[in-house]
Amino acid sequence: MNIEPNFKQWFAAYKWRLHRNVMLYVLVLLCLLGAMGWAEERGLSRSLIGPIFLFSTVMIYALIGVSGRTSQAHEYYVAGRRIPAVYNGMATAADWMSAATFISLAGALYLQGFSGAGGQAGGLAYVMGWTGGFCLVALFIAPHLRAMELYTLPDFFNQRFGGRWPRLIAAWAAILCSFTYVIAQIYGIGLIASRLTGVQFEIGILLGLGGVLLCSFLGGMRAITWTQVAQYIILLIAFLIPVSWLAYKQMGTPWAPIAYSTQLSKIAELEQKLIADPSEIAVRHEFQRRAEDYKNRLQNVDVALQKERLLLERQLSELKLQNAEFSVIAKTRRELLTLPKDALEAKEVWHKAMMDNEERAKPLGGMPLHGQAFQGNPDGSVSEQDAFNSSRINFVALIFCLMAGTAGLPHLLTRFYTVPNVAEARLSVAWSLFFIALLYLSAPALAVLVKFEVMNNLVGSPFSELPPWLSQWARVDSSLVEVADINLDGVLQFGELRLGADMIMLASPELAGLPYVISGLVAAGGFAAALSTADGLLLTISNAFVHDMQLGMKNGVESDEGRVILSKFALLAVAMSAAFVAAWKPAEILALVSASFSMAASAFFPGMVMGIFWKKASRKGVVFGMLLGLGVTIGYMILNAPTLRSLFNLPLNSGLLLGIQPISAGILGVPVGFLAIWVGSLLWPDLPKNPSVPAFSPANPYPGL
Repeated sequence: MNIEPNFKQWFAAYKWRLHRNVMLYVLVLLCLLGAMGWAEERGLSRSLIGPIFLFSTVMIYALIGVSGRTSQAHEYYVAGRRIPAVYNGMATAADWMSAATFISLAGALYLQGFSGAGGQAGGLAYVMGWTGGFCLVALFIAPHLRAMELYTLPDFFNQRFGGRWPRLIAAWAAILCSFTYVIAQIYGIGLIASRLTGVQFEIGILLGLGGVLLCSFLGGMRAITWTQVAQYIILLIAFLIPVSWLAYKQMGTPWAPIAYSTQLSKIAELEQKLIADPSEIAVRHEFQRRAEDYKNRLQNVDVALQKERLLLERQLSELKLQNAEFSVIAKTRRELLTLPKDALEAKEVWHKAMMDNEERAKPLGGMPLHGQAFQGNPDGSVSEQDAFNSSRINFVALIFCLMAGTAGLPHLLTRFYTVPNVAEARLSVAWSLFFIALLYLSAPALAVLVKFEVMNNLVGSPFSELPPWLSQWARVDSSLVEVADINLDGVLQFGELRLGADMIMLASPELAGLPYVISGLVAAGGFAAALSTADGLLLTISNAFVHDMQLGMKNGVESDEGRVILSKFALLAVAMSAAFVAAWKPAEILALVSASFSMAASAFFPGMVMGIFWKKASRKGVVFGMLLGLGVTIGYMILNAPTLRSLFNLPLNSGLLLGIQPISAGILGVPVGFLAIWVGSLLWPDLPKNPSVPAFSPANPYPGL
């Protein structure tokens, strides 16, 4: 009996049904968008558009998630290994298009340009590093992992090296880097949900968390795959509409990636004009004065704190006696209440404020020239030459960490277990690159178009005529938008406006003058990006606990159905823990994601490459390499964390090696991991129990079978 033709015939019919369902979904989505646009024209309140978009899209994901429910391990962990390459590529792209990519990538390019700022590599490094990582996945990782019929990434270390420790270390490393990553996604979910619905940030996190669980709790990888396909379609439409409209508005063509270079030259002219503008210079002088004021306070913190408290108390009393306006009294009372409670807190707050004002006292509010390749000047002063060298090193270091991290991310590599065979795995990587390129080529264009819109149209507007979206976003989170009349001329200067990296994409429709329904769509796209990645990450963490660490085995939970049920409850517990941490707002989305890539690179990339391509790699060698590589990376991050160095009164960048920033610590951990595995394998080689059993190799992933 020839099974192969029957499988091909069944698979072709299966793909046709999938194509039909996806087309119906796109049609429903376009009808929803058209209906919302019509309702807005008829007077539908903006306060209702956001919640309608949020709940309607989440209900679509929930319907897909519920319809994909399963208790079978084969379906829950790897979706039955029957996902076609094109849809697995789409789901991988959605898994990849996290909140960092959708929300923050264009923002990083807006703020840092191509060269970067403040020791950080430019946003272009993210585009090159993340895209290049898929080349490593296609060439070295995905086909070999698919050939091994695995469920999780720690399964590779278990099957290749055997023993308990490689699997456990891989499981804990997967939990560590995935948990760091998922915190960033849930932070983005809370940010968008609060903007869409108007609720508090913490409530927004809980609303988003419900959407994550509806997508992933019941069906695992089977449900997540199809919700990610649906989410990719939404985020693609949501990303392309604003950037295409801005390109058409400014240049007369919707093809932004092709035409946006025209705006680069215009931005260069506007930057030089703003640097020399007298009003901008006045703003910079005021920021420098404020920085000097904070510097003087830090000379004697106790006295300055007491003096500041007495001054505010006296000012508040005088305002009350004068029957001043309530808003003025309330502002002074807020300043008094937010005053640091003790000298230690005051020192930390005032030092941060001093550094912030010194940065904004620089031309363009501390932002680099957008088209500049690197910071500093190779032919300038010693400090400029040091800045130039540091910028180049950090650019290369970040690209390396993002590439190696992509090839080591557990939730991403698991996606390639879901395709039917090795050929489909290779094709799936190609489709992933295609779907990712659609957005990655547009992100640099969006940053340039938004910057031109701000410099050319928003700057110079009277404060009384500023668009309402500025104050609305500022109420969601003051770090997203900061605008104040610093030089008291009643006109907005570029230095008086600071937009957070997480702000650029979400506010682009309102900045472009599009209907508010597009703002709702963009927010829904960002929500979909965060949900899709959070789904895959939470599944990876729960599987690491239950499948890889074998929790519950001692209590008799040994059946496949029991393990799946236990994985579902582990997913719920991890989701709640991540939401709790995300509510603290520990760092910006892009910083958290970059750190997780460095950890994934140092923990997994050396072990996988050596395990696949070097047959002498031993169990003790890979344990030594994983521990040492990950330890170096995490240790470097901790020792150079700004909070820790401030706590112990250490200079901020004195612990940096060659100027490498903490988020790129993987460039140190990965070579250490490779070297440790090589040395460890030579010192402690594996002794074959049966000489007749062949060694592991990429062509023979099942030695002895």
